[in-house]
Amino acid sequence: MPLTDTESALLALIRETPLATPEELARRLGSTRASVNVHVSNLVKKGALLGRGYLLPEAGGPGRVVVVGGANVDVKARTIQAAVPGTSNPGVSAQAPGGVARNVAENLARLGVPASLVSVVGRDALGDWLLRETEAAGVDVRAVLRAPEVSTGTYTAVLDASGELLVAVAAMAAVEALTPAALQERRGVLRGAAWVVADGNLPEASLAHLLSLAAEAGAAMVFEPVSVPKAARLRPALAAGLVPQAVTPNVPELAALLGRAVPDEPGALQAAAAELHAQGVRLVWVRRGAAGSLLSGPEGVTELPALPAEVRDVTGAGDAMLAAFLAGLASGLPPAEAARHGHAAAAITVESDHAVSPTLTPAAIQARLTGAATTG
Repeated sequence: MPLTDTESALLALIRETPLATPEELARRLGSTRASVNVHVSNLVKKGALLGRGYLLPEAGGPGRVVVVGGANVDVKARTIQAAVPGTSNPGVSAQAPGGVARNVAENLARLGVPASLVSVVGRDALGDWLLRETEAAGVDVRAVLRAPEVSTGTYTAVLDASGELLVAVAAMAAVEALTPAALQERRGVLRGAAWVVADGNLPEASLAHLLSLAAEAGAAMVFEPVSVPKAARLRPALAAGLVPQAVTPNVPELAALLGRAVPDEPGALQAAAAELHAQGVRLVWVRRGAAGSLLSGPEGVTELPALPAEVRDVTGAGDAMLAAFLAGLASGLPPAEAARHGHAAAAITVESDHAVSPTLTPAAIQARLTGAATTG
């Protein structure tokens, strides 16, 4: 929607002095604070401001990626001897930033791709810490919603002394606050983005609305299903003609997208991908774990092997794969080569104790690919 003369003048003042108070803006505009607040609200609705304070959309240009979905704090506790149920056990614990969307955004930033995160955290100490850590990693967090009525999401895992999972508790209801209305307020962050990533944690209605907003902004969208139940959230949008350019499921998630069983063998995966292509999905990248992956697109079908790695922790490998894939596409690589970069990022990540490997860089990916070619 076009801006009025007054809105344009106010936006120019905000660009000139982004830290100005409403009173200062009203004085310079020759208006009142109440009037300024009304105009600011209109600028948010029109996407000229990002909806929190006077935050302006970045002129990120080609290559910028907006990642929308879950952000939470991961807490991992481990006993130091055989676990005894029903009582306190000596152990150690560690806290780290987590969440699919947040992890993808951090991986992108580590690979030199401008990344903006749209998610939800509470107005609590964990939310403060999570935003600080994510911003320090190079991610633009200005469009993250601070919701006073929710607690920042957590994922708590309790492991025994051998590292086997005893129990996990996922408290991630915060993402439900990322409603269509909240996304509408933040649509300005989509301007100029090359890609929008939606993770399956988004509520069904929000996912459909994000597809519409991405189309309006001219940004390609990729859907990362996250889990089998959440993969099915895309099906109503597909039926309504709201189609992402790419989807990145594993085999069970692919079956959930189609609503039928899909055997994990190349012919069946190609047939399943063809069904999604018929609905308008351009790229289907099926992750197959140790068996590698299958990429189907306009250039045909490519089967890619997993790269060898000394596995320490598989957490976050899929997030790194997606980030490196998009980083490759953003740099102009063909999809199959970008997918190879994804496999290299996954290999680097599973060799780390962290969900986002601190050693992930473009140079590390190239070195891993070179090493694989030499040994192959």
